[in-house]
Amino acid sequence: MSEQTDWQPGPGWLFCPADRPDRYTKALAAADVVIVDLEDAVAPDRKYEARDALRGLVRCGTFDPERTVVRINGADSAEHAADVHLIAELSLPRVMLAKAERPDDACALGCAVIALVETARGIEWVGALAEVPNVIGLMWGADDLVASMGGTSSRRADGGYRDVARYARSRSLVAAKACGLLALDAVHMDIADTEGLATECEDAVAVGFDATVAIHPSQVAVIRAAYRPSAERLAWAQRLLAHVGADRGVTTFEGRMVDGPIFTQAERLIRLAALSGANGSMKE
Repeated sequence: MSEQTDWQPGPGWLFCPADRPDRYTKALAAADVVIVDLEDAVAPDRKYEARDALRGLVRCGTFDPERTVVRINGADSAEHAADVHLIAELSLPRVMLAKAERPDDACALGCAVIALVETARGIEWVGALAEVPNVIGLMWGADDLVASMGGTSSRRADGGYRDVARYARSRSLVAAKACGLLALDAVHMDIADTEGLATECEDAVAVGFDATVAIHPSQVAVIRAAYRPSAERLAWAQRLLAHVGADRGVTTFEGRMVDGPIFTQAERLIRLAALSGANGSMKE
């Protein structure tokens, strides 16, 4: 988890259009974190209504600042200035900056930022973005990235990512972890493809992502199930750490050599299990 923040939410995040405040409470009940979206989920002619709806959620006390992130339009968007004004007006604690590219744009926001890298320039500069003091996490996006390069598809016919998307995913993950940030995996656009989503989430857990973002409530349970360690794996981690105690030198355990990296992996399994059960709203 991030070394730059004490905020450690669960793994199931969910987008919710800002101009549909009626969906917010349901999204909050379904997910660990709700991303209220002022960007792509809102039509250009409804941006004003979306910002006003967000004001309404905050003013009526429905907005949960501990479990909500607001995605704002990118710095080069004509909507960005109005979004930044709204952040200050509502004292929003955390935002997601769409199409993040320049470190100064994230730094200027004055709150905790999750930088969404989804352009060629964003991927190229992701290391610098990760070093901005108020950036607490990185997320990457495949389709916007490919579009920014003049491409037409981020996935092959079998549903797997093309090489450039795989590179961007790995690059954003490494940048996040190098700076102790939260690492968020990209959305799975095919809502009905629960098997594909589960496979991607299982890989995300294995390589160190902290969460996967959903576009539909039905995807959250799939994400949580993939991030939650099996009972067998959790029991193994607990036995191992109890066995070695404070002595973390190389040794053998249950017929296998274990050392520092294995202890770290066991600790991660225990953290994932705790996060999977830490939020009272978590449901299967």
